[in-house]
Amino acid sequence: MHPRDQTIFALSSGRPPSAIALVRVSGPQATLALTLLAGRLPTPRQATRRVLRDGTGQPIDEAVVLWFPGPASATGEDVAEFHIHGGRAVLAALFTAISLIPNTRAADPGEFTRRAFENGKLDLTEAEGLDDLIHADTDRQRRQALRQLQGLLGHRARDWRERIIEASALIEAGIDFSDEGDVPAELRAPAVRAIQALYDEIADVLAAQGHSERLRDGLVVAIAGEPNVGKSTLMNQLARREVAIVSPHAGTTRDVIEAQLDLDGYPVTVIDTAGIRETDDPVEQEGVRRARARADDADLVLWLVEGDHAADPDAVRLLRRSEEGDRPDGSVWIVRNKIDLGGADPRGEFAISASRGDGIAELVDALVKFASDFFGTTEGGMVTRTRQRDLLSQASDSLRRSLELVEEGEELAAEELRAAAYALGRLLGRVDVEDVLGTIFQKFCIGK
Repeated sequence: MHPRDQTIFALSSGRPPSAIALVRVSGPQATLALTLLAGRLPTPRQATRRVLRDGTGQPIDEAVVLWFPGPASATGEDVAEFHIHGGRAVLAALFTAISLIPNTRAADPGEFTRRAFENGKLDLTEAEGLDDLIHADTDRQRRQALRQLQGLLGHRARDWRERIIEASALIEAGIDFSDEGDVPAELRAPAVRAIQALYDEIADVLAAQGHSERLRDGLVVAIAGEPNVGKSTLMNQLARREVAIVSPHAGTTRDVIEAQLDLDGYPVTVIDTAGIRETDDPVEQEGVRRARARADDADLVLWLVEGDHAADPDAVRLLRRSEEGDRPDGSVWIVRNKIDLGGADPRGEFAISASRGDGIAELVDALVKFASDFFGTTEGGMVTRTRQRDLLSQASDSLRRSLELVEEGEELAAEELRAAAYALGRLLGRVDVEDVLGTIFQKFCIGK
C-alpha cells in the first residue's frame, strides 16, 4: 500500500507531560480506530466522553473523542481525535493500540497539512501561512501569517489565473478565426484591456510589499565598533537581560552573540560582534573576521564610538557603501556611547550611555521606525515568501511581454499568457511543484 493511502496518527498538542493531549488519526482506518478504542462511533463533529480500551479490553484512559467523516474534515479524509490526559504512559498506551490496527503508522512531519493540501482543503499559500503561524514570534508575524492562512494571496491568485485564462481564450479564438477578417481585431481589444488590468494589479501588489517577506525572518541589526566602546553593554540594554559578558578587558567578545527582540511587533535579531582591531591573537582575528562579515550582511549597523572620537575606516567604508546605494539608505548609524563621561558631541547622531541607559529609549524608537520603513506594507501585505514574490514577478513579466507581442502575433502573446497562468498555478501549488512540497512540509511539526 502506498504511504499516502495509509492511515496516520500523531500527537498534535504540546510535549508531554501535559494536562490534556490531542492525538489525531487521519485516513481510511480512522473510523475503525475510533470504533475499536471507544466502543462505537460518536455523532459526527460532536465531542463525546468515552473510556478508551486497548485490543485486550483493558482501559487506557477516560477521554473526549470526536469523529469527522471525510471529506468534511481538516484533511479531507476520515479523521478521529482523542483528547486524553497528557501523561507519557497514557500516550504510549494509546499509540501502541492505534499502531496495531492494519495499515496504520505514525505521521511524518507536516503530513496532516500535506494531505489537506493534496485533497484541496487549502492551497500552497495557505499551507505556508499555517507554517508561518506556527513559528510566529511577534504579533505582526502572527497577523501576517493569519491573513495568508485565510487565503489573502491565494484568493487573489486564483482570480488572476481565471482572468488570464479568459483573456487567453479570446487571444486563441482570434487565432482560430484568423481567416475571418475583422474577427481577430474584435477579440483582441477586450483581451488587451483584460491583460493590461491584470498586469497593473499584480505590479501594484509587488510594488506595495516592501520587504514584507522578510518579516518571517526579521531585521538583522549588528552592533560593531572598536574594542571596549560598550557594544556588549548596549546589547544587554536592548535585550533587557544579560546576554553578553561585559568586561573592561579588550577582546572579551570573541564570537558573534545574537538576541531575538520584539520591537513593536517587528522581529529583530541584534548581533554583538567582536571589537574590530588589528591583533596577533588567532582566535581574536577570527572574531574580527566574523564581525566584519556580519556587519557587511546586516540590514542595519550600529557603529559605536566613544565620546567624540571619529569613526574608524571600517565605519567610513560602510557609510560610503550606503551613500553609493549598495546598502539601504541610512543602514549605518554612528552611535556615540559613554556620554555620562562627558565630551560627546552628537551633531545629529545618536548619543547614549549604555551603562546608565541614557538615550536608549530614543535609539529603540529609531529602530522601530527603521523596521517600519524597511518592512513596508505588512498590514494587508500579500507576499510573505521569496518564492511567492518570484512567481508573481514571473507572471507579471509574462503579462508585460504578452502586451508587447499581441500586435506582432497572437500565437506569441498566447504563449506568454500560458506562462503567466502557469506561474500562478505554481504559486497556488496546483501545477509542477513537487520539488518544493517536501521542503515546505518537512518543516512542520509532527501532528500538523
